[in-house]
Amino acid sequence: MRATALTLPGVWLIEHQAFGDLRGAFFESWNERAFAAAGIEARFVQENVSISKRYVLRGLHYQITHAQGKLVRVLAGEIFDVLVDLRRSSPAFGRTLHVELAARAHQSLWVPAGLAHGFLALAEDTQVHYKVTDFWTREAERTLAWNDPALGIKWPLPQNVAPILSDKDREGRPLALAETFP
Repeated sequence: MRATALTLPGVWLIEHQAFGDLRGAFFESWNERAFAAAGIEARFVQENVSISKRYVLRGLHYQITHAQGKLVRVLAGEIFDVLVDLRRSSPAFGRTLHVELAARAHQSLWVPAGLAHGFLALAEDTQVHYKVTDFWTREAERTLAWNDPALGIKWPLPQNVAPILSDKDREGRPLALAETFP
């Protein structure tokens, strides 16, 4: 496994070493010792899988209390994954980061607590698996506006194609009005 620090503090791109033969391939997606050696220590309490059609946009989600660290991996398809640093104490507060993740690449993204997270599905039947460090809590859930001009996110949507959004994601708040972390 190789862990690469990305531009937002605490965010890591994990490249898993896959072992292939005529049957297919195998890789460890989580090994507590290997991740701890890379500086990522986490206890996961819940695992989730979302299945999305092409151009479904989910996010940008976070929990203001019960903040969740996430280990995100694509099981099928590919995504344009976006993070927004909502930690006021961070030198990167308000900055965004995007990473393209695809099932064929055998990668995971470590997202520490205090960041909003969302993605755009770039293929039909995209499946995203993520482990989280705290339980989902409806009262704590918040949504940042995916299209807030202050964030400057350039979602890779074809011209004249609108993302498929839930009502919750359509009603996200801009960064200037969002609840943030200390």
